[in-house]
Amino acid sequence: MPTKTLHIPTADGRADAFAAFPDRGERHPGVLMYADGFGIRPVLREMARELAAHGYYVLVPNLFYRHGPAPVIELPEYIGDEARPAVFAQVMPLIEAHTAERVLRDADAYLRFLTTQPEVAAGPVAVTGYCIGGLLAMRTAAAHPGQVAAVAAFHGPVSVDGPDLFSKLTAQVHLGHAEGDMTPEALDELNQALDAAGVGHTSEIYPGTVHGFTMSDTDAFSASGLQRHWDRLLPLLDHTLADS
Repeated sequence: MPTKTLHIPTADGRADAFAAFPDRGERHPGVLMYADGFGIRPVLREMARELAAHGYYVLVPNLFYRHGPAPVIELPEYIGDEARPAVFAQVMPLIEAHTAERVLRDADAYLRFLTTQPEVAAGPVAVTGYCIGGLLAMRTAAAHPGQVAAVAAFHGPVSVDGPDLFSKLTAQVHLGHAEGDMTPEALDELNQALDAAGVGHTSEIYPGTVHGFTMSDTDAFSASGLQRHWDRLLPLLDHTLADS
């Protein structure tokens, strides 16, 4: 599986990024993958490679490039209960500094870069994200309705922007919520808001999961949750990007 370390020109500098894509000498649909707040690290690279193996060019930008190249903060190999307070003390200021304005400026640059790569097919793209990256994915899809055909967010705070964001979406949406993050009542309210906005979507609570369940280098990891994530993500991409 070919991989590259790339640098994406942005309005505020250059964002380093990781890309994975099939080694078949063909052009493939593009997927922009937003990491969680812990950023690009081995588990994200592995997830990008796994997705690429299904026939996609996957671009994973360093969200916090303004603070330095990835890894922006030093992470333990395994993020358990003991490590979390120190890690979050470093991560939260980065997340708080990453304003909605920055998100949208960067999204413009990331999509422009993705769609001009020689290995990427013409046509629509997809965006997926994890944790805070899920919110970024939704904002990106809303800001680029003619370009983003599918968006998926996993254990992300996607309801933060509410109906204002939903009303701009034209992409097909999948939201995979952690059981520890979302009550059934909150899920019903969210899904009603998506329905009212006319968004084509699936949105569900993944049983037995807590926030961060897709990440195998944390104590939140759920093997069944990660598999369910692939079971939902791959058909979504296949359906929406099949003609690319």
